[in-house]
Amino acid sequence: MTSIRIDAVLTDEQREKAKAGLALLNEAMPFLVDLTAKQRSEMAKFGEKNRSFVVKALAIAEEHPDMLPGSFSLEEFRDDVLLVESLYPIRHAVETLFGKIDDTYFAAGSESYAAALLVYQYAKLHNIATGALEDSVDDLARRFARKSKKPTPPTSEEDQPA
Repeated sequence: MTSIRIDAVLTDEQREKAKAGLALLNEAMPFLVDLTAKQRSEMAKFGEKNRSFVVKALAIAEEHPDMLPGSFSLEEFRDDVLLVESLYPIRHAVETLFGKIDDTYFAAGSESYAAALLVYQYAKLHNIATGALEDSVDDLARRFARKSKKPTPPTSEEDQPA
């Protein structure tokens, strides 16, 4: 079992500074969009492999603009590719930072959950001996409660017992 010891405190000042930095980042890019899952699913897929394809296609389009139909906007295509290339290092930095935040959150959460399980065990033992923590133990026990599986009622006359 891997154990990463987290021994840190995020001060109010640090948290507010981080939030201000994120707000500043968001403010610096007012053009950012927020797609729904449906919108994403309806769009052409784009990933790392497609990024180089797009850049190469732009080079071809710029070298041979006469092959493109009049309705094709080379300028709009160029702007989109420029935006992708400009966002790439920012996206990478944010993904790296998010990975660290997520790993730290997970490690601290795992440590706190392991400690909470110990507290729960000690509380159960103390409650057996004294009865003083019954409500607290019951409250913690709800985390492990399983919902009973009720049989589903028949939906048609054919399914009903004879």
